[in-house]
Amino acid sequence: MKCPECGFDDSKVIDSRPTDGKIRRRRECLSCKCRFTTYEIVENIPLMVIKKDNSLEPFDSQKLIDGLLRASVKRPISLNQIEDMVYEIESEFKNKLQREVPSDKIGEAILLKLKEVDSVAYIRFASVYKDFTDADSFIKIISELGE
Repeated sequence: MKCPECGFDDSKVIDSRPTDGKIRRRRECLSCKCRFTTYEIVENIPLMVIKKDNSLEPFDSQKLIDGLLRASVKRPISLNQIEDMVYEIESEFKNKLQREVPSDKIGEAILLKLKEVDSVAYIRFASVYKDFTDADSFIKIISELGE
């Protein structure tokens, strides 16, 4: 960080505190010992979803939570479990530094998590996500659960 007094290019951090979504840092110039304050903000790059029609929309965790809540009606799955699943999936994609994620990748990730938690909710979610049109689709997904 460049010193505002002498223009020297290096300083050390003396104190660091979070304030109102920012990080306040007290710095000291390594050349002239001048102290100054800087503020840092974290730049959030939104995760974008590539829909089936190739349109883009921002990732909406609430849409995913709503879909999982519908799939888990009268099932022993808590809201915390659902929120944790959605948070984990969103974090996985953000940690891969992907800005754009196809919706089918998100659906597959949800199915993997649901398969571990509850098979009925898994089948319900899969029936909507994979757009089942006949009984054979249900039979196929149920047989896959047994594997």
